[in-house]
Amino acid sequence: MSVQAPTRVTPIGRMSEFRAHRIWERNLLVYRRIWSVIFTGFFEPVFYLLSLGVGLGSLVDPFVIDGRIVTYAAFVAPAMMATSAMNGAVMETTFNIFFKLRFGNVYQGMLTTPLQPRDIAVGEIGWALFRGALYTTVFLGVMAVMGLTDTWWSLLTIPGAVLIGFAFGSVGLAACTWMRSWQDFDLVSMVTMPLFLFSGTFFPIEGYPEALQVVVRFSPLYHGVELLRALTLGIFDWSLLGHVAFLLVMGVIGATIAARRIDGLLRK
Repeated sequence: MSVQAPTRVTPIGRMSEFRAHRIWERNLLVYRRIWSVIFTGFFEPVFYLLSLGVGLGSLVDPFVIDGRIVTYAAFVAPAMMATSAMNGAVMETTFNIFFKLRFGNVYQGMLTTPLQPRDIAVGEIGWALFRGALYTTVFLGVMAVMGLTDTWWSLLTIPGAVLIGFAFGSVGLAACTWMRSWQDFDLVSMVTMPLFLFSGTFFPIEGYPEALQVVVRFSPLYHGVELLRALTLGIFDWSLLGHVAFLLVMGVIGATIAARRIDGLLRK
């Protein structure tokens, strides 16, 4: 009885010094057979948009933002887009990475190859960015069909969502390295749910007490929501640079910690 060998048993192309893209390639090969799993973090924000933005939105008066009249659905939609990018990045860098790190021994096997821990960290964060960009692209199509965006500037929400995914994916991966059991994921929900509810998602933060407004401005999702909302509405001012800087610094710090933590765990 003959057994047919796989068509490719080695990575595509030559092995270079920086090999993080091999992690991305591995994930692509895995998910091509279970591609529907990727969209699990996409549907919840869409359901919120349909139920609250459209359903409840018919009972809410339009907002005035930068001298423009904005319907409630158009106000909520970019917040749901930012939430979708956050969910995709967090799910990928916590649940999935935890199994590979603690139970699957996936990374230990990788280290028997020329791959290094930094390649694993950068590659997994890169895959989380891909999921965030995918969610945003599909969500943007939903918004366009619903007539919730009327400017070509809204295409910039795709790189904006990638930045959100970078921030949350990096921090999520760093946090995952401290988790010891599945019960620890309750802490993930304890963080992401308040961010979702109190980051200017459903109404302007000016409606909060002043003290709470200060707290909300430290929310990374708030900066993501404000960034994507400005892009979908075509509103530009200097505050956008502050939102970008906040998310970028958060991502760099998270990625640095994650790389060092993974290196320490895998070399024990």
